Amino acid sequence: MGAPGQITPIKAAGGILFRKRGGVHEILLIRRNGVWDLPKGKLEEGESIEECAVREVEEEVGARSLAIVSHLCDTYHEYQEGPVHYGKTTYWYLMEPQSEGSFLGIEPQEKEGITALEWVEAGQALERVHFDNLKVVVRAFLETL
Repeated sequence: MGAPGQITPIKAAGGILFRKRGGVHEILLIRRNGVWDLPKGKLEEGESIEECAVREVEEEVGARSLAIVSHLCDTYHEYQEGPVHYGKTTYWYLMEPQSEGSFLGIEPQEKEGITALEWVEAGQALERVHFDNLKVVVRAFLETL
C-alpha cells in the first residue's frame, strides 16, 4: 500500500478476439459485473505482457490455442479500492484462433464475475462496451479493417 496520494501501478493485458462470419467482422464481448467488457487481466509474476494477454483471454472465455496477430493499443485508467489508488495500464492485442477447435466449449469464467459471452458485429461492439477506454480499443480494431 502506498503513501496517501500515491498511485500504485498495475499492469494488465487483454485482447480483442475476432472472427469473420459471412463477410462481417465480429468481436467476442464478455458481460462482467453487469456491463459489456473485453477480456483482460492482471500480469502475473514471471510472464510477459503477451503471455498475460493470451492467458487472460483464454481463461475468461474458455477458448484454446489463441495467437496474437498484432498489438492494438494501450489504455490507462485510475481507480480506488479501499484506501489504495491504482493506476492501471492495459496492453491490448488483436487475437485469432489457431485451430478449428479453439472456440469449442467456450463459456464465461463465472468466478471472475463473467456471466455471458456474445459475438457482436465490430461496429456494434463500439456501442455496447461500457467503458470509454474500451471504446478506444474497439476503434483501434476497426482501424485495422
